[in-house]
Amino acid sequence: MRIRSCAAAVLIAIGAVQTAAAADALRVCLDEDLPPLSVHHRGKPASGFDVTLAQAVAEKLGRSLEIQWFESKLDEDSSPALETNALLSDGRCSLVGSYALTTDSLVAPGLKTAKLPDFEGATGPDHRRRVALGVLTPSDPYISSALTVVLWPKAANRRITGIGDLAGLRIGIESGTLADGLLMTFDKGRLIDNVTHLVPTRSDLLGTLERGDLDATLIDLRRLDAYRTTHPDTKLVASGYFYPIGVNRGYVGLASDPALLAQVNKALSTLQADGTVAKLAAAAGVSFLPPREPVILGDAMMKALHQN
Repeated sequence: MRIRSCAAAVLIAIGAVQTAAAADALRVCLDEDLPPLSVHHRGKPASGFDVTLAQAVAEKLGRSLEIQWFESKLDEDSSPALETNALLSDGRCSLVGSYALTTDSLVAPGLKTAKLPDFEGATGPDHRRRVALGVLTPSDPYISSALTVVLWPKAANRRITGIGDLAGLRIGIESGTLADGLLMTFDKGRLIDNVTHLVPTRSDLLGTLERGDLDATLIDLRRLDAYRTTHPDTKLVASGYFYPIGVNRGYVGLASDPALLAQVNKALSTLQADGTVAKLAAAAGVSFLPPREPVILGDAMMKALHQN
């Protein structure tokens, strides 16, 4: 009887540990408006590649998933690195998804505190207070972002193997973007006379291309994927060309929790190896590009700009 009682006690203890692990939710912060990676609009179910990937990672860790949605504003005063650090340091989440892995985005913060971005559930005091910052540490990357050339249907036969092949086409580009810098400096400004600048967030770059007012653009592949999601009948043509230097995306957490990042890396390795990551991307309408070297982009992009 005593042996049976001990065995029962052990089973109960194991069950309690498993229940506690499952109850200890993995909290991941995701941008609420980054289609098709992550989307969360009031009254509609959350969707996107990062949503399903986070769920798969949580399952590998034997934990439930909780998503903290936040809003990233594109303006001169915002800093994605500081906002990300503030979310993590304030305990809003343990990981932030789809973080661009560059040396600049992972450098130790020059400020001791930062404000939080707007997040779901934020109160008035949350918008005003500042958070003491920690040190960011990335996971292994799970996808790569790249700039690609998109063509108007009547220019679809143009073979694009490099930026120079855009010569003679009407090129549209958003002012102040990386693509703008690459095109304007290419070959000592050889393409300048072919470039038309549009204002980011105010102009519909791909819509303008669709109408035939432009022949080509250089844009983040994610933007093309998002456009295809909302315009399934689009006639825009992907050239198949990708700028040779891209940025990997992965999770980022705090250096103070290395155990979690080690677990996440193990889960990501398994999900990459069995093809789950690529399948989840395809299901969400994301053109999957596997991570590539360098894992963390350093000064390679600046060197490329100077060489153009």
